[in-house]
Amino acid sequence: MAVQDRVRTGGRPTAGKAEKASAVGLVLAAVATVVWSGSFVTSRALHDSVPPVQAAFWRWIVAIVAVAPFAVREAWRQRELLRRHLGFVALASLLGVTVYNTLVNQAGLSTSAGNMGMIMAASPVLMAVGERLGGARLGARRTTGMLVACAGVLLLVGKGSLAPDFATGDLWMLAAAVCFGSYSALLRRKPAGIGGLAFLFSTFVLGALMLTPAYAVSLALQGGFEPTAGTAGPLVYVGVFSSAVAFFAWNRAIALIGAARAGAVYYLQPVCVALLSFALLGEVTGPMQILCMALILGGVMLGASRGR
Repeated sequence: MAVQDRVRTGGRPTAGKAEKASAVGLVLAAVATVVWSGSFVTSRALHDSVPPVQAAFWRWIVAIVAVAPFAVREAWRQRELLRRHLGFVALASLLGVTVYNTLVNQAGLSTSAGNMGMIMAASPVLMAVGERLGGARLGARRTTGMLVACAGVLLLVGKGSLAPDFATGDLWMLAAAVCFGSYSALLRRKPAGIGGLAFLFSTFVLGALMLTPAYAVSLALQGGFEPTAGTAGPLVYVGVFSSAVAFFAWNRAIALIGAARAGAVYYLQPVCVALLSFALLGEVTGPMQILCMALILGGVMLGASRGR
């Protein structure tokens, strides 16, 4: 097989491995995207029972408990390296953990889960811009796919017009998209040597610590919430799957294929959110939404493909 790879690639035995890594990266980006789609639905479902900051705080506590058995030993071995790059880890924690998910929960108070997914699909544009500023070349195929998918997102939010009509929750979601796009672009600069689990665990812990003062204020002003099956179940989902599983898959995907290419897959999110919000929350998807989703899917397929 290695000899065949050399013949097909002009003496480059690593071509087959590169193709395999690319395929794995695309699959991991898709897994993270689908799992995160469910978190937008849960954020919307919890909007009248759990205050946004408290939902975010307990999400990360659950995530820390879920990841700790697999990550504590690696994080302890790399403590000196983590301390040396504390500024980078703290910035990633602030953007991806403390602020991003709190803004998502805040948006869920006043906009639909479908709109949340649609607006978040704008974040790959920021990922691509971040990679381009870092010196990466996007290519005509990927750029075209990104623009097609972005047009679909704008039509969805604008209800058939390219001039979006943002509600208050939409603006909170737009701020969340900026945070997530910045976080994803930042991941490409992750210091070499820091393991994936050690980085994930460290960002979860630091992010939760930075969120603690806001959590205390929320408790004092809004009171706590009642831990029932209707509140604990969604928090366990976002803590274990949307945090531990999805963040690990996304971080690994970016390491394999880059933020811009993973971001192209992320455009699938509005489609996933629309299907889930219809099935679980009864939010209706009309002909215009279906047309725009076709644009988004077409853009994803074009942007995620590799030119020969």
